[in-house]
Amino acid sequence: MNPLKLAMTMLGLAACVADAENWPQFRGPDGQGHSKETSVPTTWSATEHLAWKTEIPGEAWSSPIVFGNRVYVTTTTDNGESCRILGLDRKTGRIVWNTEVFRQVPRRKETRNSYATPTPATDGKRVYACFGDGSFAAVDVDGKPVWINRDQPFYSQHGLGTALLLQDGLLIMSRDASSEGPDKKVGWQIPWEKSYVVALDSKTGKERWRTGRGRSRISHGTPVLWIDPKGRRQLVTEAGDVLQGFDLKAGTLLWTSDVPGEGKVPSVVIGDGLAFCSGGWGGKEGIKAFRLGGEGALKQSNLVWEQKRGEPKVPSLIHLDGHVYGMTDTGVATCYEAATGTIVWQERVGGNFSASPVSAGGRIYFVGDNGQTTVLDASKTFRVVARNALVEGEEVQASPAISQGLFVLRTRRNLWAFKK
Repeated sequence: MNPLKLAMTMLGLAACVADAENWPQFRGPDGQGHSKETSVPTTWSATEHLAWKTEIPGEAWSSPIVFGNRVYVTTTTDNGESCRILGLDRKTGRIVWNTEVFRQVPRRKETRNSYATPTPATDGKRVYACFGDGSFAAVDVDGKPVWINRDQPFYSQHGLGTALLLQDGLLIMSRDASSEGPDKKVGWQIPWEKSYVVALDSKTGKERWRTGRGRSRISHGTPVLWIDPKGRRQLVTEAGDVLQGFDLKAGTLLWTSDVPGEGKVPSVVIGDGLAFCSGGWGGKEGIKAFRLGGEGALKQSNLVWEQKRGEPKVPSLIHLDGHVYGMTDTGVATCYEAATGTIVWQERVGGNFSASPVSAGGRIYFVGDNGQTTVLDASKTFRVVARNALVEGEEVQASPAISQGLFVLRTRRNLWAFKK
């Protein structure tokens, strides 16, 4: 190789190393779906730009996570009884270990849910997971069990769907359940006071704090971290009927806003000092933006805008450069002004969607239920960059991961990794 080509190659390798980042939890490092990587592919197929493809045993809709040279997923086998965490080689897709952490008695769930829907989290030393009955487990990066916590049983008419958040040595999860008593509408369609947010010590698995929400209903969103003007690290989280902020360290409930609707699935998105909510059923749903920074029972005094058009019921929104982007469950993409909720553009993409979008390099990746990923420019003009289809019948509900140049996608039977 001549000196000029060698120099260019070394420069490219250095750029790739600087560009690489981990994807340690649901929707990435910030829990918002953003990747700083620029070498992510925009086109692929079942054969083109395919780095590897690995069959994953069992059934699950948890999303993949990536840290260092490992990709991690959870699954259940034996009809949902055997709860397992898998570690795969990031470069080859080879399953390095497959650990059963415990066995559970499968409880009620919706057809589209699974017994291993919560996305795991990792700090590079351990992998933390939760399964349908509400039990937690941690293994080291070699798959050896570290601790189990079965003190947080869970029941919901929908099943368990929220992901884990790992922050400052705390493993955090929303527990927005419903009653398993004779009236199954309690907690689901009738508000109750038994839902809560819980934080475990990531080293020991012991409960550090648990705080009730007050009156609320079923939801499945994952909390996100926000640092308020006072420097407090807050968890911003939504349940049916409420949007709330909790002190990360102590678990104290700091504020509550009213957001009518039950069965909330999308996770809260934050940006420009606002929290953006979507989803729900009951006739009062829509996309809402609330001003962050209040205290106490705010009702809707901090509601900035509300938009009825283009509301996703299942996929989360994504915020980029003063705009919010969303995809309805039935394939309508919309761009809103973050400050006002004004629709910038709205176009039909087609198909059905459950996965939450992710972004990299100024583009947004929307994965359809049929395995087709539509890549759009994150701009004021609607432009389809690519439509990438997989083999027929490869159903998708898990959200993708982006790490170290890989776009990792979980389908019903396989884990796929695509690379330029």
